[in-house]
Amino acid sequence: MSTLNADPAELQKFSELAHRWWDPASEFRPLHEINPLRLGWINGKAELAGKKVLDVGCGGGILAEGMAAVGAEVTGIDLSEKALSVARLHLFESGHKVDYRLVSAEAFADENPAAFDIVTCMEMLEHVPDPASTIAACARLVKPGGHVFFSTLNRNLKSYVFAIIGAEYVLKLLPAGTHEYAKFIKPSELTRYCRHAGLDAQELIGMSYNPLTKVYSLGRDTDVNYLLHTHRPD
Repeated sequence: MSTLNADPAELQKFSELAHRWWDPASEFRPLHEINPLRLGWINGKAELAGKKVLDVGCGGGILAEGMAAVGAEVTGIDLSEKALSVARLHLFESGHKVDYRLVSAEAFADENPAAFDIVTCMEMLEHVPDPASTIAACARLVKPGGHVFFSTLNRNLKSYVFAIIGAEYVLKLLPAGTHEYAKFIKPSELTRYCRHAGLDAQELIGMSYNPLTKVYSLGRDTDVNYLLHTHRPD
């Protein structure tokens, strides 16, 4: 039996906060604020309407619901039962339709190879013991000709200062201990993992936060947060 690619401490950490997932003033406020940006970027690269989409590490469903709202047929998977319970409950309020499953990406890929037009895996890779395994699972889940989107945190001095010291301890945008610097992933590492999994990198873009205007934006600066669009060749 293969070892589950999950950190019990990470699952516990997010499970304890799960009831606050849809509170835009809670610890999940940054996810609410960046969601329009990442949703718009994904939709611009691979039109979501009418597509079969999988959100890996969906948590409470913020991105999954956003994709459903623009017409995608969405499945969300996660290993936090509490987060999924919150996600399912929120569907009663929003009226959107998302199929949530308690399963790992690796196990789901075994059951559903090449089943999705688009796969997203956002703000998750830095929380798993083996990100390359998750990336390989995403590559198996997407159809030939399909798209896979990732987002994570770069590993350098600036990202440590901004994402951990700044975001968690100074600005308190996130709870202290949300991230571990050693688990951050350089763009070169992420693109290598993708290449080994059979995914071609298409676009790398950065996401920045201005503490004065309190606004997030997409641009060239990939030093801290960044997103990667990949494509599985036909």
